[in-house]
Amino acid sequence: MNIRRKISIIMIAGLAAAGMAAAQEQEKKIKRSDLPPAVEKTVAAQSAGATIKGFSEEKEKGQIFYEAEMIVNGHTKDVLIDAKGGVVEVEEQVAMDSLSAEVKAGLLAKAGKGKITAVESIKKHDKLVAYEAKVDTGGKKSEVQVGPDGKPLDHEE
Repeated sequence: MNIRRKISIIMIAGLAAAGMAAAQEQEKKIKRSDLPPAVEKTVAAQSAGATIKGFSEEKEKGQIFYEAEMIVNGHTKDVLIDAKGGVVEVEEQVAMDSLSAEVKAGLLAKAGKGKITAVESIKKHDKLVAYEAKVDTGGKKSEVQVGPDGKPLDHEE
């Protein structure tokens, strides 16, 4: 391998590491005691009967959000809350057999040869906007989304 190629590989690896560090700075794990009072109130209401797995603080487009990860009746539920305590988004695991035929067909079509390992409903401001499936294609993990009607989305939610 020539020296230019070695330098290129080292530079690419360095840029990738820097990019991963920047992405990690956008989300950081926090304790429940770090939540603002309004967010804590919403977490208490949303987590009734749930087991809380953890909390994180996220910065998106200059705004701070808080995410509560929990287990409710044996399935996952992640709640994204704004700094004022408003629920922005809820991602909740759903059983594949509870989905409409259109949604199942849409997710299976987007998954292609991959195996769907989990499905979540995505609600924004109390409105169902999409279903998201985690897909395993020969060890490679990815996610696919369809609208509430099972049709492809114009953009990812």
